[in-house]
Order: sequence, then C-alpha cells, then structure tokens
Amino acid sequence: MAQWTAAVSAAHLARLLAPHGERGERAGRGDGRRVPAYRGLAEGVRLLVLEGRVPVAARLPAERELAVALGVSRTTVAAAYEALRVDGFVKSRRGAGSWTAVPDGRPVPAGGLEPLPPEAAASVIDLGCAALPAPEPWLTRGIEGALAELPAYAATHGDYPAGLPSLREAIADRYTERGVPTMPEQIMVTTGAMGAVAAAARLFAGRGERIAVEAPSYANVLQLFRENGARLVPVAMADGLAGWDLGAWRRVMRDVAPRMAYVIPDFHNPTGALVSDDQRRELVETARAAGVAVVADETMAELSIDPEGGMPRPLAAYDRGGGTVVTVGSASKAFWAGMRIGWVRAAPELVRRMAAARAYLDLGSPVVEQLAVVWLMRGEGWTEAVALRRALARANRDALVDALRRHAPDWEFEVPAGGLTMWVRTGDVSGSRLAVTGEQYGVRVPSGPRFGVDGAFEGYIRLPFSASASVADEAVSRLAAAAEAVRSGGPIDLQSAGSLVA
Repeated sequence: MAQWTAAVSAAHLARLLAPHGERGERAGRGDGRRVPAYRGLAEGVRLLVLEGRVPVAARLPAERELAVALGVSRTTVAAAYEALRVDGFVKSRRGAGSWTAVPDGRPVPAGGLEPLPPEAAASVIDLGCAALPAPEPWLTRGIEGALAELPAYAATHGDYPAGLPSLREAIADRYTERGVPTMPEQIMVTTGAMGAVAAAARLFAGRGERIAVEAPSYANVLQLFRENGARLVPVAMADGLAGWDLGAWRRVMRDVAPRMAYVIPDFHNPTGALVSDDQRRELVETARAAGVAVVADETMAELSIDPEGGMPRPLAAYDRGGGTVVTVGSASKAFWAGMRIGWVRAAPELVRRMAAARAYLDLGSPVVEQLAVVWLMRGEGWTEAVALRRALARANRDALVDALRRHAPDWEFEVPAGGLTMWVRTGDVSGSRLAVTGEQYGVRVPSGPRFGVDGAFEGYIRLPFSASASVADEAVSRLAAAAEAVRSGGPIDLQSAGSLVA
C-alpha cells in the first residue's frame, strides 16, 4: 500500500506523458508496425509509475478529462486504463475512480543492501556501498592527534550529548567560512549522518506524520522513516541531473501539508544531481510559507570532482530567520565511512531539544573519533584528505563511465559532477532482476526500487564510484552478461557465471 493519496490532474498527466510517448511507443511495438494508440498510452503511464514520476496509489483523472487533455477519444483512454488494470498497474472501484498501482506480489526491496559476508569478498564485487577507503596517512595522523589530546578528557565522565565543545566550534567555523554564519550552539554532533537524520525526524515527525522525500532518495533514510512509522510522500525529481521539480514540491506542500521534507541538494544520492541556487531559494521560500521543516542532507557537499562551475550556497543560506532548514553533515563520505561522526546545524533551541532527547538513545558520540575530526579540521589534514577523496572519486567515476559505454552501450545515464553515485537506466532489463542475476555472476548492485516508494524505478540501478578502473571494468562486464541472461529469459549460464567469478 502507498502511504499517501494524491490526485493527478489530466493536464499534469498529459505534460508528463509527452516525453514518454516515443519511448512507450517503441516498447509497445511487436512486429514493426505502429502500436495502437491505447497501448502506447498505457505503456506511457506504466513507465511514469515505474520511474516514480507518478506516485503509486495516485488517483488518475477521469477518462473523459484525460481524453480532452490528450486530444484522443474516450475509447482510447478507457482501453488504456483496462490494459493497465490487466497488467496490475491500475486498480479501480466503481463510482470511486482509478488509482495507480504495482502488480500484486511484486517484491519491493526496502533500504540498502545487507553487508557482504567477509567470506564472499574474494568472489563478489560489491557495488552496494557508496564509500571509499580511508585517505592515508591522514586517518592515522588524525587518530594519533586525538590520542595526544585524550588524557584531558579521560579525567571526565566522557558524556557530551551535544558533542565536544571544540568540535562544535570547528564545525560552526566551517559553515561560517561557507557563507552561513554559525555559532557552536547551533551544532550537535551525532553518530554519523543517519544519527543526525534520525534526531531531526524524532523532533519534527512522529509516528503517522507525513514526510516529503525526493523520488528517488537515499535508501537507508527511507527505511529509517518507514520503521519510525512515517507516511512517505514521494516528490519526483526533475529529469536527468536537473534537480528538483519545484512545481511538484509546491503542490505537495500546499495539498498534502507534510510535517517535514528530506532533501539531498548536493550531489544527490542516488542520481548525482546538484541543485542550483535558484531552486534552493525557491524551495526554502515554499517550505517557509507552508510551515514545513526542511532537513537538508549535505553529506556529499565536499565531493565536487568537476569544480569548474563552482558550488551553490548551502540551503541554510536562504533560510531567513533560521527556523526552516535543518542541515545534516558527516565525516563519513568526505573523509571515511568508518569515522562515524555526523552533525546537525539548526536553531539553538532545536539543538537543545535534540541533545536532551539523546539521554534515551545513545547519550553521545565517541570522544576519540570527535577529537580526530577536530585535529583534522583545525589543521591541513581535512583539506588534504578531501582533495585525495576527490581525485580518487574522479578517477573511479571516469573508469565506470568508460566501462558502461563499452560493455552496456544501450544503458542510459548522465555523468554527475561530484558525489559518489550514478543513476543508470538499464534499457529493457528489470533492475530488480538484474540485481538478483548479477549476484550469480559475482557482482552485487542495488536495484532502483530500493530508492523509491512502493515499487518505483524498476528500470534503474545505482552504481557507486567505489571501484578502481580494473574492478569497474570487470563489474560492468559481469553486469552486462547478467543483463543478457535476464533478457534471454532462459536459465542462467552458471558455468559462464562461475568463470567470471573465479
């Protein structure tokens, strides 16, 4: 079941269908002849649902209204709706209308992939984690610097619910340097970015409350919200790397009134989109007018790997008064995933409330890791380490792009200018089936539905910039072989797969 109900107007659905018409018509061709109009329309709606452009459980316009908007006969629309009902993408009830759906029994993956068992690491290429190895020698130097400072803290109780004062000050200074004046009282240190998002969600959106999320969005955060009992409201991203569909955000904030919105403006995970300054300004203004708190996940903000265009200002820079935007940051992506230090930037009163709530959760973050981040941020270590991350991410991204163009030329993607992930359309192959078959071929990849709500994005996979050139080439080669096995519809060639894994 979808977690909210929306209505799609005839005019809006007609606009959405326009760029999908040619693709839907191609997909509907069988013997080379032009497909019937109703079948092309049905295929267009099906693609919009699978790509998350139209939410699952959204009420469709009446047949007569859509016929007028599209300039076709009502009979064509009625036949398209009937074809979608037969395929399981529409459910109808007499007198009540029709809603989008996904076929019954279709598995909907939730959250990220489970960690790969250590014994499988030698035979399986793991593309499930968007993370890079630690930037040495800076990790070692940071820990050594922390240990030198530790004796002064070892004489205390060691509990700092809001974080070490020195780290809160260092993080505040970095925001100020980025053009967002910040006091230490506006910072709370957390256990990773997930801890920061969880703290914000507990503050703004209790069980049963609506949270608006980008579609697609970060799989682990979506699952966090689900397990907290939130009602997810998907808001489709604009096509490609164009950022947010602000019209969709205005409609959701006006009509659905979510308590909170979760967005990733900087090198969006999974698509890699970088949202422009104008879009940031308009979203904050829309949220302020609607009384919606916006949680901005900036964990990828420092990973710009094509710096020619520069970076937009942080979302909080457009928050006049400071009561709308709560910013989440982390050392995990910019430095190392094993450094489980994150933070929240918010109004001082909100920080005090979030820190007080930690008494019933984790009390605080580890002192040694906090001291290490202070050491890195106060010296040249952070800048040097981030430069190493950017160079490695750039090399890995370019190798992945080259491998995709050689081994899977029919797959579609746009090359992001930063971050650690790329969103890839897998042609006529189901992303979920490709993920399952890929493991048989020795490569692990998350399918598109993990990043959506209720089964959207079936035709996508997410690929991270975590593999070196040789590994990326082998991984994409295996995925291409797995895709061919899926496409053929026959049994998996385990002998061929085994030779790839060996």
